[in-house]
Amino acid sequence: MSNSTSILEDLLQTLPELRTQLYFKSSLTALSHAMEDQVLAGVGSSLVIASFQRERFYRQEAHRYLRISERADQVYVLAAPETDFANRSGQYETIAFAPTDALAHEWHLVVIGARYAACLICREKQVPIAEADSTQLATDQARRFEGIWTFDRKTVCVVAELLLDRILAYRPELATKISQAKAQLQVARRISANNADPEPFAERLVTYLQAGQYKLLKAYRSIAAKEQKERLVNSITAAIRRSFDPEEIFAVAVRELGQALRGCRCLIYRCKETDLSVTIQHEYLGAAVDSLVGQAWVLRDNPLFQAVVEHQERVYLNDAQADPWVLEDGRTVLPPGSSIAQPSAREAQPESLAQRWTIATWLMVPVMHQNRLLGMVELHTCGGTLHEWTEAELGLIDAIATQIGVALIQAEAYAHLEDLNQQLAALDVTRSNLIAITGHELRTPLSTIQVCLESLSTEPDMPPELRQIMLQSALSDTERMRKLVQDFLTLSQLESGRVQWHLEPLPLQECVDLALSSLRTRQQQGDLPEITAQVPVDLPLVQTDGEWLVEVLSKLLDNACKFTDPQGRVVVQANQNGGQMLEVTVADTGRGIEPNRLETVFDRFYQEEGALRRTTGGTGLGLAICRQIVTGLGGRIWAESSGKDQGSQFHFTVPIVCSKPEEASPKNRTERGKIPRARSR
Repeated sequence: MSNSTSILEDLLQTLPELRTQLYFKSSLTALSHAMEDQVLAGVGSSLVIASFQRERFYRQEAHRYLRISERADQVYVLAAPETDFANRSGQYETIAFAPTDALAHEWHLVVIGARYAACLICREKQVPIAEADSTQLATDQARRFEGIWTFDRKTVCVVAELLLDRILAYRPELATKISQAKAQLQVARRISANNADPEPFAERLVTYLQAGQYKLLKAYRSIAAKEQKERLVNSITAAIRRSFDPEEIFAVAVRELGQALRGCRCLIYRCKETDLSVTIQHEYLGAAVDSLVGQAWVLRDNPLFQAVVEHQERVYLNDAQADPWVLEDGRTVLPPGSSIAQPSAREAQPESLAQRWTIATWLMVPVMHQNRLLGMVELHTCGGTLHEWTEAELGLIDAIATQIGVALIQAEAYAHLEDLNQQLAALDVTRSNLIAITGHELRTPLSTIQVCLESLSTEPDMPPELRQIMLQSALSDTERMRKLVQDFLTLSQLESGRVQWHLEPLPLQECVDLALSSLRTRQQQGDLPEITAQVPVDLPLVQTDGEWLVEVLSKLLDNACKFTDPQGRVVVQANQNGGQMLEVTVADTGRGIEPNRLETVFDRFYQEEGALRRTTGGTGLGLAICRQIVTGLGGRIWAESSGKDQGSQFHFTVPIVCSKPEEASPKNRTERGKIPRARSR
């Protein structure tokens, strides 16, 4: 059977002057225990009726009702069965009502005695999901009930009769016992007031309120700690999302962590296991203490740092000023309270750092990733302020260090990705240029060679003069193709790092002479501008690879002659620039270079007029090859020009062997320097 009528509704119909109130489950629990304690205090109750919503709620209080049944004449317990709860008669009566009964949504307790009467009759208030707070739905103590709690005997007796009628419907065999209970109610109605001692009730309420307040404060502290940790982690995570710059992330992390923990000094810096020291850049000061920004912070000779490196976990000193390091058999021992014991001894002790910077409590937390040290988080309290780090604080710092480690790895990955993207972009440009150069530089001479050979093959009666012209054109374009392929191979060899440099002391004059000889051999004398070499005889020897140096000079001279009219001039100069380098200049009176292109001319495939519409030959790889060679020899190369048609000057430096003029005499050059061979062209 099931009854859909609410006991609370029946009571309000019987006594319409009553007004309901709103209660939370925590309040009802306190009131119920206080009422039950009145019975256990020995006031002498004759009737106790308790209606639980579910069997599981009853099981939590079953031991109390065994004790209550020893002090009350009649005890009735109602609940909806879930496992083994059923109608039974024992020390007290149990009534199992149907789960569909309205009692399944109500909370009732009635206590009636000769000197005491009270009742609590409530119905659970169903809050719509849309209106309920998610935390309240998840918290059992925040369940809401509406109902009546009273000491009025008239009301208590009415409630008792309503509950006894509901019990009789489920347990008809208890008719005689229930009749006796109702007779006792008639006697109880004639008692005008409650004369029971309120002290047990009041003490129970106060005790429950104190325990609840303690639990509430503890919960608030836990929530505050979690909120602080989440806020710090979220702020650093937000910084990571905003930027992949480690410096910006460190600035946010050191500020947030320092403010949260309120230490005197907070440091965050990048470091490796092998670093001797680092320069502090990111710091938070929470007190009037000296700043470490810009200071060289010792790592290699700091046993704390070495302990972190060895054990890959945090280290701290509770009192860094109280002689924390005790030498025993050549080892340093951390004091009690430190998280690491017995790090290896070092020459320098941290007392000097602790005393210099007035560090009282010293904490070092490593920033790790896959057993690799990326950085360090340090927290100091200074002066006479000692601080005992709690597990919550240490856990917070560990979480921040983990986030910083993730940020650093992401920043490194992003930097590598940027480099890779730039390399891919450069490769794409190279591919495009290679296609353009190949399409023009190879197709054009191949076409010329093909036409010449076809003409020679199909015209056997061709005049000897024309035949000679055809053969010369084919040979010229063949040389052009060979030079293009040679430049490709040379640049590829230089950029891949597969060049083995053979450095030796050499005189610069012979290298210049070889380059000029090679240039004049490849071109007719009448096509070249006037070339002058101004190389002093007293220059020191240069430490270089002769073949590659001749290659640089040859390409610079070839480039100067190519863009200079035969009426112009090309000058090769050399002088010692005051240091350990010799500066060589190849100047011409040719077309010149626009100021904004002085650096671009060294790019691969660069052509002043464009690869497909220029009036001079070449691949656009010559100056790129020169830069690779000069850089590999330990020098640098650059261009200067006043603008278009103002000529240009190409400068490069090469290391010297000595600066004494007598050592650069012809005799010494013959003995110490070998004249290089020109590279195969």
